[in-house]
Order: sequence, then C-alpha cells, then structure tokens
Amino acid sequence: MSERVQKVLARAGWASRREADAWVAGGRVTINGRMAQPGDRVAPGDEVALDGKPLVQGQADPETRVLAYHKPLGEVCTRSDPQGRPTIFDHLPEPATGRWLQVGRLDVNSSGLLLLTTDGDLANGLMHPSREVEREYRVRVRGVPDQATLGRLASGVELEDGPARFRRAELLPVRGRHADLLVVLTEGRKREVRRLLEAVGHPVSRLLRTRYGPVSLPRDLKPGQYRELGAEAVAALKDLSRRPNRSPGSEDD
Repeated sequence: MSERVQKVLARAGWASRREADAWVAGGRVTINGRMAQPGDRVAPGDEVALDGKPLVQGQADPETRVLAYHKPLGEVCTRSDPQGRPTIFDHLPEPATGRWLQVGRLDVNSSGLLLLTTDGDLANGLMHPSREVEREYRVRVRGVPDQATLGRLASGVELEDGPARFRRAELLPVRGRHADLLVVLTEGRKREVRRLLEAVGHPVSRLLRTRYGPVSLPRDLKPGQYRELGAEAVAALKDLSRRPNRSPGSEDD
C-alpha cells in the first residue's frame, strides 16, 4: 500500500507536513532517484532522499517517541538562532531515526512544558485547532482581574486576527498588586495568552505552561531537563491527535 511522500516523511519524523511540502516543492526530495512531485506516493521498497541523502527506505513504521521538556526562560524554539541564543534542541538526545519535532512552541520569555516527538503526524494532529487539545498555563499578570473581566476572557475577546477566548480562566490566591491565573486554551495562535490578557488590561509578567493535553509538567522536572514518555502516555496522545475534526482551524504560545 502506497502513501503520499509528505506523509511518509512526517511519520518517519524527518519533517512536519508543512516542511515536507516545502521540501517537495523546492525540488529537494527524490523517490528512487527521481525528483518528487506534490502528490507522489511511496510504495514499500521505494527509497526517499533529501538533497541526495537517503531518508526513508520502504515504509517501515518507526517507533514513536515523545519527550516532555521543561523549557527554561531564554531558550528559543528554533534549531539555530542568528542571535546566538540557546535553543530547545541544544541538550536533547539524538533520536535513532528522524529528528525531534516540537509540538507547538513557547516564546523566548515563556517557560514550561514542551512536547517533542519523532512522529510528524502526531505533532500535526496535536497542534491542529480542530482537535481542540487543551493547553494549560499558569500566568502572573499586572493588577487583579475582577469577575467581569474573567467573564470576558471566557466568553471571547476580539483580537487583530479574530475572536479568542479561554476555555477556563481561574483567579488564584492574590498576593500584593499582582495576580496569578490558571488559564486553558484549545488553540495556539501566536502569543495568544499574552495578547488576550493584554487586551483586557492585564499584561503578563510571567507565563508557565503546565499541561498539554493529558500530559502535565512533572513537578520534579527542572528547567532544561527532559523525560521520555512511556507507551501508555504516547498511546493517549495518539488517540487525542486522531479524534474527529470538530472545527476548522491554526498554532502556539
């Protein structure tokens, strides 16, 4: 049974579907020595190469691996940085096949749970807004939101790229002139948590992601450390990534 070349590359962990599409469109991918075209399919025994380097032989289904990484402040979610800042990939182990693909992102001033996987299909499914996968954050904001403001955040706020809302917005015990909130989103538009709270007059001073879907940030996992998830947790993520689409949709912060 054959599969589209982009899907084979994603499942093998070499690229996200979007990256694979760009590779094929750019003429960088070959199938059995012939330049791949969008929509080309790969059959068992075919050899796929990127820039002449073999990537996938046949359709062997590699083991899906997932890491839970505690991203520290100051790291960027790219493989290299023109400014020389540390990246999330600097201290990760090298996978036996493919490469680590991040599930969403956190900006340089955010910290907390970041999932990485060798399965591009899994990464795509977990990020797609139609799956409505929950992302939970603990945020510190300036000032103390009142109940009316919390209601607005839950019902919807108009942003420059359309309406957005928290599925949950809970005020935690207040200390001084700042407040901590527990908020939950089911999509990951760029800097969405920060933009939502800034829109209601409570800019974020600290943001920590504490959960992605069923995976919570382990209490004993320190910033800069990672932990590989077991088979049961990986299976739960796969089930979540494959559930039927609920709504149209985009990506994370």
